[in-house]
Amino acid sequence: MDSNGLHVQADTLIPFTAIPRMPEASLDVARPAELVEQQSPKTRIAFLRSLQRVERFAAVLGGAQMRAYQRQVAQAVTDSVLARRGLSLVVMFPRQSGKNFLQAQLEVYFLVRFARVGAEMIKFSPTFEPQSLNAMRRLEAALQANWLTRDAWKKSSGNHYRFGNAHLTFLSAAPGSNVVGATAGTLLELDEAQDIEIDKYDKQIAPMAASTNATRVFWGTAWTEQTLLARELRLAEEAQAQDGLRRVFRLSAEDVRKEVPAYGAFVDEQVARLGRTHPMVRSQYFSEEIGMEGGLFPPARMGLMQGSHPAQELPEPGKLYALLVDLAGEDEAMRQGTPTALEQPEMLANPGRDATAITVVEVDLHLQSDELVGKPIYKVVQRYLWTGEKHSIQYARLLALVERWQPQRIVVDASGVGAGVASFLADRFGERVIQLRFTQQVKSRLGWGFLAVIDTGRFQDHLAAGSSSEADRLQALFRRQLAAVSYRVSSSPEHFIAWGVPETARDPEGGGLLHDDLVLSAAMVAELDVQPWSVSGNAPLVIAAADPIKEMDGGF
Repeated sequence: MDSNGLHVQADTLIPFTAIPRMPEASLDVARPAELVEQQSPKTRIAFLRSLQRVERFAAVLGGAQMRAYQRQVAQAVTDSVLARRGLSLVVMFPRQSGKNFLQAQLEVYFLVRFARVGAEMIKFSPTFEPQSLNAMRRLEAALQANWLTRDAWKKSSGNHYRFGNAHLTFLSAAPGSNVVGATAGTLLELDEAQDIEIDKYDKQIAPMAASTNATRVFWGTAWTEQTLLARELRLAEEAQAQDGLRRVFRLSAEDVRKEVPAYGAFVDEQVARLGRTHPMVRSQYFSEEIGMEGGLFPPARMGLMQGSHPAQELPEPGKLYALLVDLAGEDEAMRQGTPTALEQPEMLANPGRDATAITVVEVDLHLQSDELVGKPIYKVVQRYLWTGEKHSIQYARLLALVERWQPQRIVVDASGVGAGVASFLADRFGERVIQLRFTQQVKSRLGWGFLAVIDTGRFQDHLAAGSSSEADRLQALFRRQLAAVSYRVSSSPEHFIAWGVPETARDPEGGGLLHDDLVLSAAMVAELDVQPWSVSGNAPLVIAAADPIKEMDGGF
């Protein structure tokens, strides 16, 4: 056992004294051979032994400095592998906090440690392109940066790496991938494990480590409680409580902030933009799992919507307004964004939705100059709900509303039979009209975007007038619809959110079927939120919304 408490096999590490001297010009990082020569006889052995510690190995030979929270993980993984403990380790890092860097340094380390005696290691990612390809690119950069492995490693078959007798293979864990027959006798890594299907892992991946009880490392970020990463987290916590061996490394943005203040500032910006309670912020930066129990709009979130302004019948001079129009007659399957609706929307015809919901919002720009927020506030000032009217009549009424409110933007549902009305509006009002054609992706984008607006306090509903006004009646219906909205988040890398009021939901007042017309109309503020706003209102027709996961992920 070495000074770091690791069980060391003396013949697994290439003797550093056997390293050939390289030309000085080729050493663009540390100069290990010179460092060895500079040691006195008394310190040389201790210096060489220190390189058996993964953090020293990475720093001296690869010029890669690990942070304290990365060293803890690295030491635990190397301990389990070298001592053949066969642990299942769970590592949950916030986005862009150095998880991939740490993986690459560990992989180089193990390739060197097992170069003589041999090793079989496998790393899975949810997809081969781009995730496995990105992981391989990171490994190659780390191999080239390391003094021992530079220009000495081999690559074959497009996904297989070898250094001496040590082998590392990159595979895809996508549902249809063929991985049967591969063996991970030394180490099995699962990157972004929250996006790998449990059934795929149990049936095809887990058996690869069975014959040698190889160490398994589940890397990822928090997501829902139904993911592979969440399940393995629970199992690791139970095992950790029984024998005291640490298996779980669950970091939050606050842990990273202590060592990287700039990272903390970046997360502060994300919190200001999306809100601390937004699922993306909670999971991606604070390693908090998203509970699937309850609805999408719990009382705390609904409380964030309460504004301090009254409802309005007419616009006020000098203020900007927008109309959010969910047209009647759209097929429910298309609204839910099912694959059938996505592929063959023209074949769907369900007249069950026969109410047109319109939300009028004032677009308050006073936060536009805020460095952190830089987005408008949307104040609901009026709602309309039209039931059972022909589209020709609805079109005429919409023209009257546009004349009344003079909106800078009109977001309108252009799905199904609503496409005609949306097209007429676009012909009449040009770039002021944003047409939405519902698909799985579009509704998911609206859902995430709506939550971001709510959770940052930028969706504000009007005060109740305390009377039996139409505005108060529709506001109460809107809140009942909110309370009934259920949701489900996919485990795919895209993290699609399917949300809406279930078809069988009943209105607690009256017992009739409860729909989500008013909620969907309100959610269209997500489209407003990606528009460039100015007092003049001169803006392009459509600005594509950014995917929050890709935006948070940075380059890789």
